[in-house]
Amino acid sequence: MYMKNVMYKIIMGCYIVAALVLVTACNDSLDIQQAYPFSIETLPVPKKLKVGETAEIRCQLVREGYYQPTTYRIRYFQPDGKGKLEMDNGTVFLPNDLYPLEKETFRLYYTSASTDQQTIDIYIIDSFGQMQQLTLSFNNDNSEEETETITP
Repeated sequence: MYMKNVMYKIIMGCYIVAALVLVTACNDSLDIQQAYPFSIETLPVPKKLKVGETAEIRCQLVREGYYQPTTYRIRYFQPDGKGKLEMDNGTVFLPNDLYPLEKETFRLYYTSASTDQQTIDIYIIDSFGQMQQLTLSFNNDNSEEETETITP
């Protein structure tokens, strides 16, 4: 009889501990990942530009996951040289101003306005503060275009 009473208390103690573990392990809130890493990929761009020449920069935003309300913005800074950067929809960027990025595949157009080496830093920022930087450098193309002369 004494042994049954001890076993009963041990089993009841195990049930109580198991119930406490189950109650404290449950959580009403769902853990939904919202901020997914992303990167920016580009096709190759020219290394040399003449003054007034425009380089097309084809970009692809590569997301590792999708959270519907995530938005992306783009800005640029030009530490070296002079030029202008614009989006494929015609928006001309001002340095350090943020612009909404509405597509994952887009084109940027950089027009050279300098004979010096030019560098542009492009920043893509998501709504959670994550940022990716793309740096492009262009040298001056001072080669003369060859014209063909025909002699009679």
